[in-house]
Amino acid sequence: MNRRDTLKSIVLGSVATGLAVHGCSPNASAPNELPKVNDVPLYGRIESEKLRDQKLFEATFFNEHELLTIAVLCDIILPKSEQYKAATEADVVEFIEFIAKDIKEHQTPLKGGVMWLDSFSNKLYNKEFIACSEEEQLQACDQIAYPGKTKPELIQGEAFFTRMRNLTLTGYYTSKMGMKELGYKGNTPNVWDGVPDHILKKHGFEYEAEWLAKCIDQSKRGDVAQWDDKGNLIS
Repeated sequence: MNRRDTLKSIVLGSVATGLAVHGCSPNASAPNELPKVNDVPLYGRIESEKLRDQKLFEATFFNEHELLTIAVLCDIILPKSEQYKAATEADVVEFIEFIAKDIKEHQTPLKGGVMWLDSFSNKLYNKEFIACSEEEQLQACDQIAYPGKTKPELIQGEAFFTRMRNLTLTGYYTSKMGMKELGYKGNTPNVWDGVPDHILKKHGFEYEAEWLAKCIDQSKRGDVAQWDDKGNLIS
């Protein structure tokens, strides 16, 4: 099993169980289409939440240097290959930017982590991390990427890299691209023909013919039920 497959197995056991579910609207023209900000649906938001989300999307937290550093780290953690896309191709940097704005507990560790990484890189190679060669970047990351094997003086860097790894995996495998890679299909409808007849008989029940005709007809399962003023099912 290669590194990416190992990461994927970790995600399937944890992150994937909480993947975001898309809205139920079957097409863009449906009357219950959800409102969006920057093409991002606002799922079931009340007005104050919509305004907060809009402010988060419009705000800027990281500077250009920090975003470039985060992008390099994301693609070190989940690099592009012949079979898979890189983390940055799934907008993981934008995801991390949003999370930092949304959850303030991430802000100091992330900004401080980039500063720490540049300081560490300067000590090793006399240049900032993004100015290093790919080989130098990997050598630096190898020293902080394995909890339990990190030198005591590099523990702060280990904490930063672990946070980045968690955010990168979450961002990638909750994206459309990542869910496709996992083979995640979400909730899919199936055909239900009611409680089996032998189970009904065992408990002394049976369906009424009128209700069977109206409700257990899979050719009409996409239809919306119609009721009269007295609460009786019409069709």
